[in-house]
Amino acid sequence: MRKRSSIVSPLLSGGFCQCRTEDPGGGGRTLGASLPAVSHAEDGHDESCDYSQACPVCGGPEQEHRLKVLFQILDVNKDGGICVNDLTIGLKKLGVHRTEHELRKVVKAGDKDLDGQLDFEEFVHYLRDHEKKLRLVFKSLDKKNDGHIDSQEIMHMDKNGTMTIDWNEWRDYHLLHPADNIPEIILYWKHSTIFDVGESMLVPDEFTAEEKKTGMLWRHLVAGGVAGAVSRTCTAPLDRLKVLMQVHSSRINAMGIAGGFTQMIREGGLRSLWRGNGINVVKIAPESAIKFMAYEQIKRLIGSNQETLGIVERLVSGSLAGAIAQSSIYPMEVLKTRLALGKTGQFDGISDCAKHILKKEGLVAFYKGYIPNMLGIIPYAGIDLAVYETLKNWWLQKFATDSADPGVFVLLACGTMSSTCGQLASYPLALVRTRMQAQASQEGSPQMTMTGLFRHIVRTEGAIGLYRGLAPNFMKVIPAVSISYVVYENLKMTLGVQSR
Repeated sequence: MRKRSSIVSPLLSGGFCQCRTEDPGGGGRTLGASLPAVSHAEDGHDESCDYSQACPVCGGPEQEHRLKVLFQILDVNKDGGICVNDLTIGLKKLGVHRTEHELRKVVKAGDKDLDGQLDFEEFVHYLRDHEKKLRLVFKSLDKKNDGHIDSQEIMHMDKNGTMTIDWNEWRDYHLLHPADNIPEIILYWKHSTIFDVGESMLVPDEFTAEEKKTGMLWRHLVAGGVAGAVSRTCTAPLDRLKVLMQVHSSRINAMGIAGGFTQMIREGGLRSLWRGNGINVVKIAPESAIKFMAYEQIKRLIGSNQETLGIVERLVSGSLAGAIAQSSIYPMEVLKTRLALGKTGQFDGISDCAKHILKKEGLVAFYKGYIPNMLGIIPYAGIDLAVYETLKNWWLQKFATDSADPGVFVLLACGTMSSTCGQLASYPLALVRTRMQAQASQEGSPQMTMTGLFRHIVRTEGAIGLYRGLAPNFMKVIPAVSISYVVYENLKMTLGVQSR
């Protein structure tokens, strides 16, 4: 085994002890003299301890002392808390540059009591969580498992000129950098690109700078689009049954799953099970492209990028991008509903249905149900994102050891649970939207508003009436997620996207 070096990383060595370690960069400068000294005795360490062996001050296994010393250095005004100003001054002393935006994100992420600063307990909790994520990334890149990364791509992190990066250099380069979207975690935990459950309200995935630079992100989007098309086609019978139950099922005229399938087959044969699926597949490409481009532009407008985007910023950007995309393709949503509810021979394809609606009801008919659809984006996207991020962080904390890669079953489970929770929260709005889309303007027939429909459904059917069609909707989640994942992964290899 290689003997462990007694030289601590250049960034923190001066804050650990008074030992006169030579600057590995040359010049003979003693790093210990450049930063405030902290005596070993203050933390219960013997002044005569052997720094080159087990002393926690000089790079030993004990992390508590390292964090305590670092906290004392960064607590510039010595008030027992670290605020953004303390971080700015303290990190500058350590030779680390972070923008004010990044430091505000750090304080916000760790500030559990919402007092605007980090006390020692909050500071330790944040850094330990952050370091665990960084260690997972380091281990996944350390292919030789020798404690060093040999890579030309990250030479700028190599502080000691050895052309390799050890754990200390890796940790210190990313010290107090917002940990929301570490590239390796972004790479392994893509969500909305991979999984398609028939609704396009999810917050778009983040992509690493390398994926954007090489154009791989567009290959991901193409793979995701094709996977969504296959998934929607395979689960189309359940989706059409859901629409029929949302519109026609009631307390008096209850429609079950078996009865619904029987009714569809009797009316139009097996082929009728896929009625409306064509437009549902066609709208994937424009909606995905518009949403992704809008998402990237909105991120720039709010002054963020993929390296520092937090969950709230992702939700705001993703919801706005979803609203823009939905507004652009919403007439297709109305066409899909009308086609799914249509009788055999009623419409001769998508264009005939569009002409019929335009002639009989006018242009405004293509935006029926628009308001509940927009309102449904926030609970759907917000809850899906929150549940997915919670499950992701829980798994990283509890089970991740050598890599941030969760594996196929964990990813499928997280995607299924988050999508199910998001759909459950927004389902009443989705049902009202569908009923409004189904309303055909006829002379003498009243057109119910969103609030009017809510009141009518609750009055005549009770609260359960807002969840008609929920069973087939949930039945399609697991097969939809599984099919889209399998197709996505296989198509990625065909398109030359790096494997997970």
